[in-house]
Amino acid sequence: MQKDLITLTDTASGLENLIKIYHKHRPHFSVETNNPAQLVATAAGNIEKLLAKRSQALKRLAMEAEKFQMDHVWRGDAEVDKIVYYNAKDDLNQTEDGKGRKNQYLPDDFEVDPDFKRPVSYNTTAVHIPTDIYEGSTIILNELNWTEALEDVFRKNKEEDPSILWQVFGSATGLARYFPASPWIDSRNSADKIDLYDVRRRPWYIQGAASPKDMLILVDASGSVSGLTLKLIRTSVNKMLETLSDDDYVNVVYFNDKAEHAACFRNLVQANVRNKRKLKEAVQNITAKGTTNYRGGFEMAFEQLAQMNVSRANCNKIIMLFTDGGEERAEEIFRKYNPKQAVRIFTFSVGQHNYDKGPIQWMACANKGYYYEIPSIGAIRINTQEYLDVLGRPMVKADRKAKQVQWTNVYLDALELGLVITGTLPVFNKTNTGSKKSQNQLILGVMAIDVSLEDIKRLTPRFTFGPNGYYFAIDPNGYVLLHPNLLPMTAKFDEPVTLDFLDAELENEIKVEMRKKMIDGLTGNYTISTLVKSQDERYIDLGQRMYSFAPVKGTDYSLALVLPDYSMHYIRAKIADTITQAKFSESLMADKFDEYGYTFIAPRMYCKDLKLPDKNQNNTEFLVEFNDYIDTKTPNNPMCNVELVNRLLLDAGITSSLIKHWKTTQLQHGVLARFVATDGGITRVYPKSAGLYWGKEAETYESSYYKRSLDNDLYIFTPTPYLSKENSSEDSVLVSKAVNLEVDAIPLKPAVVGVKLDISAWMESFINTTQKINCNDEICGCQRNDMYVDCVILDDGGFLVMSNRDEHIDEIGRFFGGIDPILMMNLLNSSLFTFKKTFDYQSLCDPKKESKAAAGLRSVYVPTIADILNLGWLASAAAWSIMQQLLVSITFPNFLDAAEMDDELSDARRKEVCITEQTQYYFKNNIVSFRGTIDCENCTRLYHAEKLPKTNLVFIIADAKVTCSSCDTKPLIQDEQQSTGPEPCDMAQNPRYRKGPAACFDNNEHDEAVCRRSAGSPLASSLLMLLLPLFMCCLGRRTLTVAGRPA
Repeated sequence: MQKDLITLTDTASGLENLIKIYHKHRPHFSVETNNPAQLVATAAGNIEKLLAKRSQALKRLAMEAEKFQMDHVWRGDAEVDKIVYYNAKDDLNQTEDGKGRKNQYLPDDFEVDPDFKRPVSYNTTAVHIPTDIYEGSTIILNELNWTEALEDVFRKNKEEDPSILWQVFGSATGLARYFPASPWIDSRNSADKIDLYDVRRRPWYIQGAASPKDMLILVDASGSVSGLTLKLIRTSVNKMLETLSDDDYVNVVYFNDKAEHAACFRNLVQANVRNKRKLKEAVQNITAKGTTNYRGGFEMAFEQLAQMNVSRANCNKIIMLFTDGGEERAEEIFRKYNPKQAVRIFTFSVGQHNYDKGPIQWMACANKGYYYEIPSIGAIRINTQEYLDVLGRPMVKADRKAKQVQWTNVYLDALELGLVITGTLPVFNKTNTGSKKSQNQLILGVMAIDVSLEDIKRLTPRFTFGPNGYYFAIDPNGYVLLHPNLLPMTAKFDEPVTLDFLDAELENEIKVEMRKKMIDGLTGNYTISTLVKSQDERYIDLGQRMYSFAPVKGTDYSLALVLPDYSMHYIRAKIADTITQAKFSESLMADKFDEYGYTFIAPRMYCKDLKLPDKNQNNTEFLVEFNDYIDTKTPNNPMCNVELVNRLLLDAGITSSLIKHWKTTQLQHGVLARFVATDGGITRVYPKSAGLYWGKEAETYESSYYKRSLDNDLYIFTPTPYLSKENSSEDSVLVSKAVNLEVDAIPLKPAVVGVKLDISAWMESFINTTQKINCNDEICGCQRNDMYVDCVILDDGGFLVMSNRDEHIDEIGRFFGGIDPILMMNLLNSSLFTFKKTFDYQSLCDPKKESKAAAGLRSVYVPTIADILNLGWLASAAAWSIMQQLLVSITFPNFLDAAEMDDELSDARRKEVCITEQTQYYFKNNIVSFRGTIDCENCTRLYHAEKLPKTNLVFIIADAKVTCSSCDTKPLIQDEQQSTGPEPCDMAQNPRYRKGPAACFDNNEHDEAVCRRSAGSPLASSLLMLLLPLFMCCLGRRTLTVAGRPA
């Protein structure tokens, strides 16, 4: 069986002939060496230069911003009316009447920019103001006034470096001014959504505005905080957790008669996504009971912050107390644990009540913190983030020492630029008031410049490494900012992108050690055997890899290059003359597919002005555009990557010669098609008709069968995935083999060849080969649909490739554990197969549906009477947004129903980021033969398994499944399953190594306590009286459902 399959594949694919063709074309290429250490050093140096240029632009912006603010003269109410700006949230299609809004205008010169892929204007800046901030306030208008001068500095930076992308100033007031101007488009939002973006909650702002934090959140869970107050506390804690980044550490403790940990964490844990989610879930389970014991709560809080034998930020130490108030000051606790006020204490009085607020206000004032009031939900967002202003004071006092550009983790840009990293620099208030003390000791905001990961990828080209070679980079948390497996599928910018290197690859001890060295900024290399997950994530292979790494100077990043042993050398085309180029490119013409087979080219950036195909464009259209381009501009055009283009043309010439050979030999019985694919990006399928239904990746660097063929010196059989067959009539198995070429004693793998086998013809051959007539008390002979014998061929992932049963033919490509679970389990127990479970942190799942019975107006917050009566809530623009929606419901009774229906439709398409568990099976060892007995309750089954040499297949013959039906038939699951991921409580016991920022600014020695309370802006009582009846009218016209009851 094995001999027939290999002979068929070799003969049909012309493997040996292709090797001869390469040697024949030897004058057209040279063999070059990849020097890993040198390549890493060069690429790291290029990234360093790019980020250094961005850092210089940042420093100029921050310096000029401080000057502009110092020179600014405060304007009163009458003068600010003259300030004009472009509000990015204004509708570009609004009527002329709407364009005349006070203080605002709409630019009329927006054009789609290829770098931003959206309409922009380089003649002005855009401003974003959070929904819950009144854009007409004097403070905001003055902020708009002095920041307007930044436009010239933004423009100068762009002129000096045309490749620079978004330049942003995020103000401590919440205002964001960015250049170039562009409309605010949030792809999450539909008409019935409120824009909740606030620049102060973006990861880059949080990182730039304060040093890392060790935060202990202390929750009062005594009986007096039940009901609405407890709900407000839960929401407030959730919002507080959202202000923390991966550089911070946090835990939540609640107290009544005694203090308890809210979650399973017994110490501060890194404020990463999973830990914060665990804490949020725990906070929802807190119940109110008992008495208020501040002493017990603060004692546990201080003990947590004092722990030195655990991972922590080792910088700003803060306690956040959420309570409804009380009479106790717990002074002796503060004298004992915080005599020098090294721990700042922020206190939050939550809810509407008449308790004495003096004691908790004193706690904040006596411990260099701040006191806030959260009477209703409208005060939560602002009051849970203002503490950052206080933590920024030590940075202002440090001045130049704190003026260090920091680079963020990778994240999704809010303006749809894709994955970016951001350089940040704080901007300080340096206004001179004549006082000996620093003016306010406040941060004005954070200056930021984005760097797209696409720009970094261009500095780390990989097309000489082969499909299994690649660069990757990590930050001090061990998160990858560059890696072929970093593929976040979400478009939601508020979803974090934090993929650890040990989750991007299959973890082993050497990788753990290497990750630590990279985080520590060391240089080195390792050559290891490692498990590698296939591109389609269905298989696992064992491969040899060399890892070489070096730091990116001037940053906290580290860059690494990974090369398999067969990628230490590569082919470089030498066809600079236009005659040879034209000769080779002739076979790429779409009208010659009949002659040269259906041809695909990898969608690569061959020339800067040759646009890559979009999702709706097929490969042939791109091929035609490529041909037209090189026909008119020649491959040697300065805009082109000449090496990339010439390698493609060289492979076109070599593969066209193979096609000519194929045409001289008749297609063997059972072979549907022949194909060849190359590192240079050519894929040819012959005959042309077979190419119409090819369905494989045109980019060979992203093709699963191609990459697996290189890593395994075998004939790789790949059945069409079972689930994919539902949308396809394809009934075939792909067989592929890497071309092992030796040039000047240097081994190369420049291409993969193979065939497509017809299932029906192969089954006929399979039966004929395995039939045996005379069987003596043994299982033998694979007759078609035999009552007593099952014969199957599985691949190395446990997927069905062939069977002697007609009923199984439609299940080819399905995991065998779902067809014959008990036999698959025994193959595992006999060590033929083993498996590995891993987590995919970048999956998308359907959003959790909320019960309509427990919802109010869809996407509209339903305020309580306490909210309505609270002036601060009514002063917020969020209240105005809600009022507007309610007003619409009066005028158009069916509007909200329509919005609800539209939202349901979009829910079907919208996905949420989630964790899934993957299970991959693979051959455990090199043993060839396996046999055993399956024992069931009242019967047994014999089986014998034999690996087919030089292939990834195993042939199994066994007593038929139907002869012993008493065995447990629960299927083994191989498909990806939604999961909660590894248990955060277990991970917290042994956290992964990380390194925080080198500098810490937390010196509060001469800090003044700020004892005044935080409050919202008041409104005139006459306006309140006007809005109340209007709101009641809304409630009367439309029934709202809250908590399952009409409200």
